[in-house]
Amino acid sequence: MAFAASLAKLQAEASCPICLDYLRDPVTIACGHNFCHSCIHQRWEGLQGTFPCPVCLHHCPDRSLKRNTQLCYMTEITKQIPTSGSQRKMQEEIPLCGKHHEVLTLFCEKSLELLCPQCKGSLDPQDQPLIPIEEAAASQRGLLKRYIGVLTKHLKTAVKVYKHQGANILAVKRKMNKWRKKLDYECNDLKYSLEIEYNEIDNDLLIEENNVEEKLIENGRQISYHMFRLSNLLSEIEEKCLQTDEDLLTGVESIHNSYENIESPTIFSYKLKKAIFTLPPHYLGLHEMICTFQADLTLDPETAHPDLIISINRKHATYRIPDRLLNPQTLISYPAVLSSEGFDAGRHFWVVTIGVTGECSLGVCKESFPINTLISPSPSNGCWTHTFGPFSIPKEKIGVFLDYELGEVSFYNLKTCSYLYRITATFTGKLMPYFSIASSSE
Repeated sequence: MAFAASLAKLQAEASCPICLDYLRDPVTIACGHNFCHSCIHQRWEGLQGTFPCPVCLHHCPDRSLKRNTQLCYMTEITKQIPTSGSQRKMQEEIPLCGKHHEVLTLFCEKSLELLCPQCKGSLDPQDQPLIPIEEAAASQRGLLKRYIGVLTKHLKTAVKVYKHQGANILAVKRKMNKWRKKLDYECNDLKYSLEIEYNEIDNDLLIEENNVEEKLIENGRQISYHMFRLSNLLSEIEEKCLQTDEDLLTGVESIHNSYENIESPTIFSYKLKKAIFTLPPHYLGLHEMICTFQADLTLDPETAHPDLIISINRKHATYRIPDRLLNPQTLISYPAVLSSEGFDAGRHFWVVTIGVTGECSLGVCKESFPINTLISPSPSNGCWTHTFGPFSIPKEKIGVFLDYELGEVSFYNLKTCSYLYRITATFTGKLMPYFSIASSSE
């Protein structure tokens, strides 16, 4: 293979770049390239002033041609070397200009096409950048290698993006599965709440139905007995009217007494209580509930326990470690504070932030409830609260929702947007938001 390639190069060097045949009477021009004497003479025929080299386009100053005797002998020797079929095929595959049938030795950097030396004269404009094939190939090879580097980087980036998008698909699926599970949980929770609500209402309806039915039946008996007495008295009077005067007047006093003592039974009237079916408030949309019923509360320093420090803006309460010798009141087990605002109607929502780990009690109480005393907060004392904690994570947010008319105090975990607990009661009078801190909390 190496010998064949070397032989092919030798034969190419012994060939004329114009006619592509072995050099005949070879001559050398000023730039050093070799041509057949007749070929270069024909190429320069009619030119004046400058004579370009058909290979490198170097401008020769004149038509001076130097006969190359040594190259002539080398060409004759090369002709004697046998040429294989594959070598002849390689020689036949040398590209030629389709227009001038000459060897393509030039490359146009503007149009990016191969040209022969005669093509230059037909270019418009004629000053287009033309360079030899070897130089053009080296330049284009370098450019293509830069393309390879850029495209390789683009491919790596695309692969990363593709993998990232694949990871995003998995993340979306995981998130959707999580939301589906949450939806199933909430639907089951809602179904359970509906069943409880339905059973409670259905039981109340049955109790009321039986109660009203018993009273109606009893009242029906009374009316039936009254009808019986009226019918008997009516028959007795009608019979009395048909008697003789003496018989009519005999015993008429008892008829008068019976008539005058007639008492109609009280007719039982009823008004059925309409059952109200209500969902837990968190199913109405926690965010919408907060936006609609948000209450701006401030703490009342006058009601604060001595161990509670109320901030200047009256939005925060900090529990300090008590000195039980200096302040005997710290023996109280329930350090609490009330809001300055109270409610006697409507729906109201407020948020409580637990600053550090610990427990706290939240809810509402009556204005008359003796706060910060040894009396434990309980519904019987007019205080409806629920204790949360101990919290293991600081900055826990609890939402408190008061529905005065419905008689409910509901609690929510605002970080997870989940329902926690509900207190039901019948409220009368003004209710005050209640806050009790059982440990170092804020």
